[in-house]
Amino acid sequence: MADWPVHGTIDGPIVMIGFGSIGKGTLPLIERHFRFDRSRMVVIDPVDTDRAILDERGIRFIHQAVTRDNYRALLEPLLTAGEGRGFCVNLSVDTSSLDLMRLCRELGVLYIDTVVEPWLGFYFDTSAGPEARSNYALRETILQEKARAPGGTTAVSCCGANPGLVSWLVKQALLDIARDTGAPSAAPTTREGWGRLMQTLGVKGVHIAERDTQRAKSPKPMDVFWNTWSVEGFLSEGFQPSELGFGTHERWMPENARRHQTGCQSAIYLLQPGANTRVRTWCPTPGAQYGFLVTHNESISIADYFTVGAPEAPEFRPTCHYAYHPCNDAVLSLHELFGRAGKHQPELHVLGEDEIIDGIDELGVLVYGHARNAYWYGSQLSIDETRELAPNQNATGLQVTSAVLAGMVWALENPEAGIVEADEMDFARCLEIQRPYLGPVKGYYTEWTPLTDRPGLFPEDLDTSDPWQFRNVLVR
Repeated sequence: MADWPVHGTIDGPIVMIGFGSIGKGTLPLIERHFRFDRSRMVVIDPVDTDRAILDERGIRFIHQAVTRDNYRALLEPLLTAGEGRGFCVNLSVDTSSLDLMRLCRELGVLYIDTVVEPWLGFYFDTSAGPEARSNYALRETILQEKARAPGGTTAVSCCGANPGLVSWLVKQALLDIARDTGAPSAAPTTREGWGRLMQTLGVKGVHIAERDTQRAKSPKPMDVFWNTWSVEGFLSEGFQPSELGFGTHERWMPENARRHQTGCQSAIYLLQPGANTRVRTWCPTPGAQYGFLVTHNESISIADYFTVGAPEAPEFRPTCHYAYHPCNDAVLSLHELFGRAGKHQPELHVLGEDEIIDGIDELGVLVYGHARNAYWYGSQLSIDETRELAPNQNATGLQVTSAVLAGMVWALENPEAGIVEADEMDFARCLEIQRPYLGPVKGYYTEWTPLTDRPGLFPEDLDTSDPWQFRNVLVR
């Protein structure tokens, strides 16, 4: 423990909202890397299953849900107790990121979350249409708040593994491709510069390409949803409409695709749930694979960040979307769930590190369409390495919690940056903080495309003139 660097001092109260799998994994990283007063830390969660972890550390626990009705009265005295600047670490579900962020900035308190989360009821509101339930709509509320109140106390939006880490990986991947293709490889210093670099390299898009091979020691029973991270979070995003950043090279849209009429214009959505939408992608360990096109904030923010030109008629924009193959038990759980018309299993369970026998979470970005075809760059963290690095989490969790750590360090070092997304942060600094927790971080070029090794036994509606068209990626 003494060998781990201390990255900064939090001289005010720390309020962690949520103590699920990510909260439990983030706590030891906070203890390891920050100087803070333990007596001024408090954790809030409606479930007290793991409060013993806090009790043995002498950390206060409040057994309560943070709701639309109580959040101000509950949080304000906690965040402003005593001297110094407080830090709100929001790792919960069903709590409005926008409202909590706004409160923290009013109080001069630093803030971080891993997703733009709404109040309870948003994800499964049958009275709201797909567009209203989209991540695009959620992100736009944060962008509107940023425009309404620019600058001020730092609030880091969407800083986990993805969204979060993957935005930093994209920038490093672009520099690697530039170096390996003989293009100028100095890191741009502006958003426009990054967009021009991606455009100049000939990049058409980015898959957030992930394969989780972690295996449980025992087989999954029926009527239980198993996953390696928050089941509630996965189900919430999985039942939102499938969304993707939509690039300027695309010549085709699915019949059930829709564009947004307002906002940054970087994405489209499909009239079907992301956890039941498959795409073709590639990761180093399995090679070609199916992934789920689950909506994520980074699919929209990366496409937006690298846009060149006017949003409504861009000169260049990449396609960007998640292509996620979760652990096999989660795939089986999804098959079971959608087979019963989307009815959730009565028991939801996150696999702890002691329940997993082996495997890795291979999380990276597949940057495609350039002179070297495609380049995957990312983390190949195993459960065995995770056990050696940090307690209370599996490989998937550590990729998230270490990104929270990096985001907290960046916020302490940049306390008056206003509302920021991971795309806008110093990617090199954030990777420097996070890299010790990511296992092997490597890059792989591949000649694979979505047209590779298709058996040709049945007629398919393909675009053979450009293998990287979404028409060829989407499984129909």
